[in-house]
Amino acid sequence: MADSEVESQSPDPGAVEEPLFTTLDIVLFTFIVGLLIYWFMSRQKKEEIPEFKKLTAVAPPVRETSFIEKMKKTNRNIVVFYGSQTGTAEEFSNRLAKDAQRYGMRGMAADPEEYDLSELSRLSEINNSLALFCMATYGEGDPTDNAQDFYDWLQETDAELEGVNYTVFALGNKTYEHYNAMGKYVDKRLAELGATRIFDLGMGDDDGNLEEDFVSWREQFWPAVCEHFGVEATGEESSIRQYELVLHTDINMNKVYTGELGRLKSFETQKPPFDSKNPFLAPVTANRKLNKGGSRHLMHVELEISSSKIRYDSGDHVAVYPINDASVVNKIGDILGVDLDTVISLNNLDEESNKRHPFPCPATYRTALMHYLDVSNPPRTNVLYELAQYATDPKDQETMRKMASSSPEGKALYHSWVLDSRRNILAILEDMPSLRPPIDHLCELMPRLQARYYSIASSSKVHANTIHICAVVVEYETKTGRTNKGVATNWLKNKVVTDNGHKSTVPMYVRKSQFRLPFKSSNPVIMIGPGTGIAPFMGFIQERGLLKEQGKEVGETVLFYGCRHRGEDFLYQEELEEFEKAGVLTQLNVAFSRDQEHKVYVQHLLKQNKEHLWKLIHSENAHIYICGDARNMARDVQTAFYEIAEEEGGLTRTQAVDYIKRLMTKGRYSQDVWS
Repeated sequence: MADSEVESQSPDPGAVEEPLFTTLDIVLFTFIVGLLIYWFMSRQKKEEIPEFKKLTAVAPPVRETSFIEKMKKTNRNIVVFYGSQTGTAEEFSNRLAKDAQRYGMRGMAADPEEYDLSELSRLSEINNSLALFCMATYGEGDPTDNAQDFYDWLQETDAELEGVNYTVFALGNKTYEHYNAMGKYVDKRLAELGATRIFDLGMGDDDGNLEEDFVSWREQFWPAVCEHFGVEATGEESSIRQYELVLHTDINMNKVYTGELGRLKSFETQKPPFDSKNPFLAPVTANRKLNKGGSRHLMHVELEISSSKIRYDSGDHVAVYPINDASVVNKIGDILGVDLDTVISLNNLDEESNKRHPFPCPATYRTALMHYLDVSNPPRTNVLYELAQYATDPKDQETMRKMASSSPEGKALYHSWVLDSRRNILAILEDMPSLRPPIDHLCELMPRLQARYYSIASSSKVHANTIHICAVVVEYETKTGRTNKGVATNWLKNKVVTDNGHKSTVPMYVRKSQFRLPFKSSNPVIMIGPGTGIAPFMGFIQERGLLKEQGKEVGETVLFYGCRHRGEDFLYQEELEEFEKAGVLTQLNVAFSRDQEHKVYVQHLLKQNKEHLWKLIHSENAHIYICGDARNMARDVQTAFYEIAEEEGGLTRTQAVDYIKRLMTKGRYSQDVWS
């Protein structure tokens, strides 16, 4: 372009003289123009830099991932890590962290998912320091979701933990095969790495009384801490508020939470990926009663996930976030004489805490009590202790403090008056007229309402766009004559497909499970699931049916199912009989427990089929699956398999037990059970 411009400027062709610009001039001119363009462009870029700096200046601070630096900065010497799936271990951790100040120490509760646990070896840099671990076990001896990385690190590390003081409290359930496996592993592994255990491993059993186990352990734990560090209790009780109340009288309601679990307005503008902090609002596409009679309500609910990018496998769990009964919440508001539509925030008095609020804030009291707080379960002893100060009748105050104590009389009173009578917070307020706590302190103390997990009753290979739930609606009368209703099942029961022209939705996400069909479809499967324990097997059978249709080699598919009466609660009867007719189910064995004089259960049918079952297990590499009640059914079924191994395999009881244990280790004996 420069050349053509130069040529157009040449003089009259008739004149004979040297050209105005030489080649050198043109090269120099081009070079100067290039420099000017470069200078102009770089100048523009430089002008943008202050703007960029301005933007970064207001970016949120990077969250501290070093718990050691945080402890040093905030002058803490006790850190309480929790592995929690349902919130109980987190609750216990907060209580232990709060206890510390009674002994002139400072504690902090910490989610291992938020910190770098490889820094544990640096804990000895802090004087009189202690790491506590409240570790729940999930499923078949697994760590909870938030403790998975910590568990992986413990397995792989060869860190030197000499000089690190620690103690573990484990939370589990004795009815499960791998009772407190995670807590036991953490306790053992930390000792192997050289850390110093300063008090015995605590064992909490949710099949008995988890609260009592924790309180008894805690009563002995703190004196051991005092002895180890040479400190004394200050005598100060820990009834100190953790959060301060802020009333919002003039706030834009678009900035107020209405039930979201993470991001504000996340229920209005849904963005994947969906998980526990960002559930998907799944439309309800079907909700029908499964049983034909009886007093119970067994239901089949279908949730649509087509627009969510959620994927699931047969055997996975769907987690749903329920909402509390509005009538219960309204009664609490009436008794305490408050306007439930008041907008509030509860702000952590510890400004360094990662947990700014006990639930998403700002929110109304109504939203907090409906969506975020557990108002249906009997409150724990620490809640009674803290609330006691608000009872104006000295007798009520004494009773509440007694129930919160570790004395045998106190434990017995708490067990009978609270647990056995299934008194929730509303029942306690109704039965103690002098107890009228401030609602903000009540909201601070109540545990978080947790997701409920259900075994998915469908196969994604057959139903890619829907997730099926099979559940029994919980409703019972308490010893005080009240009717208690299960929060999630009653809420799901009322989820009609369309509500005044709007689609009913359920906040949900999928939790992966180890409950899986064998990799080889030619392996036989033996499924045992009474009642709603049929759920995952509907998915398994659907999947095996599809594989058969596709011409794949499918091994024997045997089902042992149990219900009360053939004419009342034989769930999915038509579908199961169709699968049997098509040869997908090679054996459909149903125990109707109450259709004859002597009760017949699934374990009885197993024994009747012992010869065939032993052949499938011992010679054909069959996989065994059990789903349902852990306390009775799963134990009785396991005993039946011991007896089959003895009778058909000629083993002693010890050998039979070892045989079944080996099947578990190999992943050929799987349980999806609840208590």
